Parts: sequence; C-alpha cells; structure tokens
Amino acid sequence: MQKPAAISYAIFALLLVLVAALHLGMPFIVAMFCYLALSKLMFFGRKWIAVTLFVILIAALFSGFVFFLKRAVVVLPEVVETAIPVVVRYAEKHGFELPFTDLDSLRGVALDTVRGTLGDLGNSVKIATKEFVFLVVGVIVAIGVFLNPDFEPQRQRGKSPPNLYSFYTSRIKQRFTSFYRSFETVIGAQIIISAINTALTAIFVLASGLRYGGVAVALTFVCGLIPIVGNILSNSVIIGIAFTMSPKLAAYAFLFLVIIHKLEYFLNSRIIGSRIHHPMWLMLLALLIGDRLMGLSGLILAPVIISFLKVELKKIPVATPAGDPPPLARESTREKELAAV
Repeated sequence: MQKPAAISYAIFALLLVLVAALHLGMPFIVAMFCYLALSKLMFFGRKWIAVTLFVILIAALFSGFVFFLKRAVVVLPEVVETAIPVVVRYAEKHGFELPFTDLDSLRGVALDTVRGTLGDLGNSVKIATKEFVFLVVGVIVAIGVFLNPDFEPQRQRGKSPPNLYSFYTSRIKQRFTSFYRSFETVIGAQIIISAINTALTAIFVLASGLRYGGVAVALTFVCGLIPIVGNILSNSVIIGIAFTMSPKLAAYAFLFLVIIHKLEYFLNSRIIGSRIHHPMWLMLLALLIGDRLMGLSGLILAPVIISFLKVELKKIPVATPAGDPPPLARESTREKELAAV
C-alpha cells in the first residue's frame, strides 16, 4: 500500500474511533440515512427537487408522529384502567402483594417514584435534548453534503497549486464514498429486518384479536426507533393489553416478543451476511462487539464496517514470492492431503 493511501485510511479510522468514543453514532447514522433518502428522492437530476421532497417527507412523518401521540394519550389510559382490575384480581388469587389497588393508588406510586428519581429525570431530559440537537445537526450535515460533497469549492480547486490538503481530502472522500456504499448495501437489508419484525408483531396482534391492535402495531414501529426504552415500552403495552383479556394470552405475548427480539440477531446475521457474503458466525460476532461498544448504533454500524473493511482490503494486492502458490491454493492442497489421510 502506498503511503498516501495508508495515511487516508489512518485518518478515516481515527474518525470512526472518535465517533464511537464521543457517542456520536446516532447522528452519524442519521446523516448517512438522510443522505441516502435524498439520493433516492433526486428526480431528473435536480437536487432542489430532492431537498424539497425530503423536507415534505420529514414534515409528514413528524405530523404522523404527533397524531399517533395524541391517539396514544387517549388509548393508553383506557388500557391502564382496564388492566388494573384484572392484575389486582390475578395477584389476590395467587397471593401476590401489589403497591396499588386502583388507578388512583397507581398514580400515587408513580408520583412517588418520580419524586424519588427527579434528579435522574432531569438528567435524562438534558441528555434527550442534547441527542435531539445532534440529530438535527446530522440532518443539516446530510443536506449540506448532498448539495456540495466537496471539501473545497470548485472555483478554488482549479486555482490553487497542488497541496497536501487537496491531496488527502480527495482520498478521504474516496474512503467516505466506499463507506457510504457499504452503508447503502446494509441498510436495505436492515429495512427488510425491521419490516419482518413489525409484520410478525402485527400478525400476532391481529391473530390473537388484541384490543387496540392498530395502536399496538404503530407503537411497535415508532418505539422501535428508540434505543432499549422503546422496545420495553412497546412490549409492556402489548403485554398489558393482552393481560386485560387473559393471563394466558399475556404469557403467550411475552414469550412471542422475547423470541422475536432474540431472533433479530440471527435475522441480522443471516440477511445482512448474505448481502455482503460473510458467514453467519462472523456477523454475530460483529453484532455482539458493536452492541458492547456503541449500543444500538453499534448494532447498525457493525455490518457496515465489516462490509467496508472487506471491500477496501480486497483493493490491496498482496505480493507472493515467485513460485509460491496463492494462499487459497495452499489451503486447498492441505485440505486434500488431510482428506486422503
């Protein structure tokens, strides 16, 4: 590998390390996803059309989210009021003690909990506000890169003499382009996985005749966008609705949701692995490491990084001594010798 290319790889690797160390995984993913959406919305080669459609799409999604929240505010209290008597009767029948007996006592317990964790709540609100600002910055960066992907204006590029800045930024841009292509390949598979997850949940909700089925399915989709807490919230609501119908149905719902979320790892490794041609065990290992290092954003970026590394490493030729067979040929010969023994 030539020295300039090696330096560009080192700079790009350092940027990825900074993204992980500074917990900027989600803004980074949002920026790439928005850029992907903008590129798909560009018709007739007009970027302004893509930006206009993108803004309309964001506004429509936000309006739909607000409508869903208003609907959830109406439905969720009804679910709680229906579920509490069933839960209380079930607890009394099996000798369990609950900290509440009706809706008013549940509110009291909730208020006491909030008072006890008010400091944590304030800290959580601060973190959520910061994350929202970072996401907005990610969207703005995506639009800016889409409109002008160059590190320096074209009018200055032709006038300035050859320099290190132009030399290395052009190569770093190549690394980003390759990384984005890997992201584009993997994200298509992840959209399929998300659709499968929502579809399976919808099948269970509709087949079991669960009350408020539409809200439950929509809640699963919306909360699936929120790390950890989102899944806990949507699962709790579905199990709570099921419990109002029968404890057995709630047990089935709990078992089904656990299986679905455990299967997500294998869906990731199988579907994404087939797209980037990696074995299932390698994808599982990458997902586990990504989850430990960066959480949800690590789960999304791990397959992208694996694909990027494979593409870039395949570009680098390896010189072998004259007369030596290639490594794959040596492995094949060794396997034949072992089989003969």
